Amino acid sequence: MTYNKKNKLRLFEICAGYGSQALALNRLREIYPDFDYELVGWAEFDPEPDANPDIDKQPAVIAHNALHPDGIGKNWGDITKIKWEDLPDFDLLTYSTPCQSVSQAGLQHGFTEGSGTRSSIIWNVRDCVKAKRPKFLMLENVKAMVSGKFIGMFNLWQRELENLGYVNFAKVLNAKDFGVPQNRERIFLISIRNDDNEIVKYHFPLPIPLFICLSDVLEEDVDEKYFLSDEMLARFCEKSLEEETVPSIDIEAMPKEDEDVDFENFFVAQ
Repeated sequence: MTYNKKNKLRLFEICAGYGSQALALNRLREIYPDFDYELVGWAEFDPEPDANPDIDKQPAVIAHNALHPDGIGKNWGDITKIKWEDLPDFDLLTYSTPCQSVSQAGLQHGFTEGSGTRSSIIWNVRDCVKAKRPKFLMLENVKAMVSGKFIGMFNLWQRELENLGYVNFAKVLNAKDFGVPQNRERIFLISIRNDDNEIVKYHFPLPIPLFICLSDVLEEDVDEKYFLSDEMLARFCEKSLEEETVPSIDIEAMPKEDEDVDFENFFVAQ
């Protein structure tokens, strides 16, 4: 199957965030003029109790709409409430489900089906795959998903996809090997539907030389609100040592300079 201007690759993004997968397809379209794709839908939703009830005013949705105007009005929201049969057909399904319950920066409660953790929402993706049967699936998540603690659950997810007729290819890739000045390792799982029980092949891209440094991309004029005070930075380090993990910081929740801070509870591992 060749995807081009007349036969566009149809994309649906689950847990889309700001739409990084669509951005990648935009770059492919620039590099290969004959290639084209269509964003037929996406799903992004903030489940936190204090999130703006107007989904279009949630930060990730605002960012996605700004970067992908062709996707405005196509957000299906909470994937636990979607009737998948109502979706348009698509060829590629991407799913970057929440990593908080798997990441080493969190409490690592895992993603066992039915556990109710943020990361266990991945099992709702199975319902989508069963209903829509897209040709290609792509998972992207933190490297910890294939660590010794969670590799069993990751393999169980792969078997679920195999039972649905997909052939899987998994590999940990590092951003620094693909033109980004950041040591950022992520697991990628490419699943291809095998309709005719033929031999299915897929090759992950080879590393490319890195020609830029972090200093090349950092902004020179940065708002003060993005900096931690010496006191907060010291407490951050202390808390990390106490919990043997890296507590997360919600930038939007950071206190103003004139506010009193409850340091004991400000840094909370997700």
